[in-house]
Amino acid sequence: MEESGNVLHATRVAHNRGCPPSLSSPQAGGRWHTLSLSGKEWLSPQEVEVPEALQAAVGGHPLVLQTLVRRGLADVEAARAFLDPACYRPAPPSDLPNLDRAAERLERAIERGERICVWGDFDVDGQTSTTVLISTLKQLGANVQYHIPNRERESHGVNLPVLKRLIAGGIDLMLTCDTGVTAHEPIAYAMSRGVDVIVTDHHDLPSELPRACAVVDPKMLPDTHPLRQLPGVGCAYKLAEELYRRAGRPEDAAQVLDLVALGIVTDVAVQTGDTRYLLQRGLELLRHTERVGLQALMEVAELRADWITEEHIGFVLGPRLNALGRLADATVAVEFLTTDDLSRARILATELEGLNAQRKLLCDQVTQAAGAQDERDPELLEGGAVVLSHPSWPAGVVGVLAGRLAERYHRPTVLIASPPGELSRGSARSVEGCDIRAAIAVHEEMLESFGGHPMAAGLSIDPERIPEFRRALPRTVREMCGDLGGQAPLQIDGILPLPALSLELVEELERLAPFGPGNPPLTLVSRDLVLKSHTTVGRSGEHVQLIVEDDEGNAQQVIWWQGGELPLPKGRFDLAYVVRASDYRGQRDVQVEWVDARPLEVPAAAIQTFRASQVVDHRRERDRRALLERLRAQEGFQIWSEAQARAEIGGRGRYELEPSRALVVWSTPPGSAELRGVLEKVSPETVYVFGVDPDLDHVEVFLERLAGLVKHALRAHQGWVEVPVLAVATAQRESTVRAGLAWLVARGHVVVLGEGESEGGGKGRVGGAEAQVAHARKLRLAAGDGTASADLPQATARLRALLEETAAYRAYFARADAEALIQFNLPPSGSSQRRGTSDCPAPAGPKG
Repeated sequence: MEESGNVLHATRVAHNRGCPPSLSSPQAGGRWHTLSLSGKEWLSPQEVEVPEALQAAVGGHPLVLQTLVRRGLADVEAARAFLDPACYRPAPPSDLPNLDRAAERLERAIERGERICVWGDFDVDGQTSTTVLISTLKQLGANVQYHIPNRERESHGVNLPVLKRLIAGGIDLMLTCDTGVTAHEPIAYAMSRGVDVIVTDHHDLPSELPRACAVVDPKMLPDTHPLRQLPGVGCAYKLAEELYRRAGRPEDAAQVLDLVALGIVTDVAVQTGDTRYLLQRGLELLRHTERVGLQALMEVAELRADWITEEHIGFVLGPRLNALGRLADATVAVEFLTTDDLSRARILATELEGLNAQRKLLCDQVTQAAGAQDERDPELLEGGAVVLSHPSWPAGVVGVLAGRLAERYHRPTVLIASPPGELSRGSARSVEGCDIRAAIAVHEEMLESFGGHPMAAGLSIDPERIPEFRRALPRTVREMCGDLGGQAPLQIDGILPLPALSLELVEELERLAPFGPGNPPLTLVSRDLVLKSHTTVGRSGEHVQLIVEDDEGNAQQVIWWQGGELPLPKGRFDLAYVVRASDYRGQRDVQVEWVDARPLEVPAAAIQTFRASQVVDHRRERDRRALLERLRAQEGFQIWSEAQARAEIGGRGRYELEPSRALVVWSTPPGSAELRGVLEKVSPETVYVFGVDPDLDHVEVFLERLAGLVKHALRAHQGWVEVPVLAVATAQRESTVRAGLAWLVARGHVVVLGEGESEGGGKGRVGGAEAQVAHARKLRLAAGDGTASADLPQATARLRALLEETAAYRAYFARADAEALIQFNLPPSGSSQRRGTSDCPAPAGPKG
């Protein structure tokens, strides 16, 4: 098992991101109220209705069908495209902005015999991107060479001194892959010397693009575009695909899809749209790869090629290739992936095996050293992020360890290698809900360079500034992302008895593969088990092999990766796990992998359940307006509507509702807490669920609506706005409205003059605009001067994340079982703590 913390963390948080807050009992889609051994709350599988058409078209195990529906794939055509790449229609390469321009320039270079240099990166995404482009250009007759930076000497990105040497050596055109979108100075230098530059990258875009001949980056596309999540190798492949098409050889592009699969998995790309499609096709090719380098690597790692999955890439093949860039020179990767010499391939594969063993040893040492720092100074863990550094840490492994520690502490983590007399280099890994690149960008003035993604970033820094950065970043993360110390809930996909676990079940579930971010593996639960035996395994006892047994004596072996130092369950417990097919030593068998355990005993305090006597589902009615008019004649009847719907059909906002016999839920609520607050307040016997989406969850649409409301307040109310009123007028959570106001302040559209009443009850003016927006219920605003502040990127990231959460909940609300939506658990009477927090105030209504 390789790099399990980083990869499992990435897939797990992707699973939890879109999970709706379940509201009922564990058997019907709710929360287990006893926390697990890891401190997580479990969300049980939501009951869904599988359409007959889907069942007829797809068939198979009910878990497969239910999972498709829960993941928004109830439509037959969409489900088929998800399961079978032959049914998917990939987007054309021309959808990528500037790709046509890049292809035309490369065509001219090939025709003229110009000398092309492909500049890559040293991780697997960079290695495979470089190999894809080198192979393509050579087959098309190009005069091409390549350069992959040495991590130790050059670090990430385009190194200007090296670039100058290449230009002096006579290159005419430079083509980057998996890098370059922030390389303003090197690109400007090359262009000034008459060397055109084409950038293909997938990292987040800077505020201004470099002035290259063409910049091709999927991040230029809308969030929902099927090419948006391509990693570097995916972007390189689309360029190769276009070049082959122009050459009249479109079928030749597929020969590099095995490399594309390696890059997608190791870069932990979100598997949606074309990214998933390319991975599906790439895995099939990888199982029959003719690359002798990969054949030799599988041989050394004792893998059967025909059983290769994304799991083997992430935990076996990927780490060995990554070890090249972390501890040696990744330039040899292109040779390794293209050679036809089996003897040479086996020599290189053996070297990779040795480097990987060295990497694992270094990782163990750094983990122990990082843990020792935590023990000596517990305050390092008290902020919004963890920042650790050491002069003897190898820069090549800190990224792997940052991922493990981010999972352990559930906080963004930055590990910095700071060798004496050199520039320090660090790697950051984040957790769901925090854009670590945006947080780092706030402190750009402290850094020599930085770049990356919301979940992973790199930086270089003067070692003297590390203490300052260590103090500043945790504060910024807390301001941007709130308190991240708590554990994210764990979504459960199915509850099965131990005897149901079989290879046949695994093969059925593998129809949903490949798994990863955007399509996590199913987390299953078997209930009421006992631990019969356990033993530690691994070089240093870092893993645990367990035997669990149910009350009928059925036993199952379970592997708990990285569980060697963690407490085992006592007494009876429920086990959450992932089930896979193991091919250990050529024998295919069921492998059950520990995810979490929950003590079976439930606290004695009774949990009250709200349940309406009748829930009537009108979400799929064609003429909902006409139906609503017929319902209006009833007595004791209220309509909950928000945003534009209040003017169109009448009704009341969440704070104006009163106890009544019946309630119409016309507008889709922005979150489970708001729905819960309304149902507690109204206590209806009958609930009519219409669920009309207000369509205000896109950043631009929401900001346009909010800005219009603020402009009206400036004209008609001396600038006074009330957060609860704005929440109803935009059909959003109060936290989202505050984030929107903070964005308007950061953009310079408005300034905060004062605070009418805060959540704490205080009145009068307060010092900082951010503090006022964050806590006040009533604010006085004035027009700003249009000058954007340095807070704008983090304000945008915060607002986007909140709106995405609301959009995910509304999508869930549209498809979930109506009765399961309306029933939910209340804490015992007199309890001051509720499960989750609500933006809804007490029944008396909003303050101010």
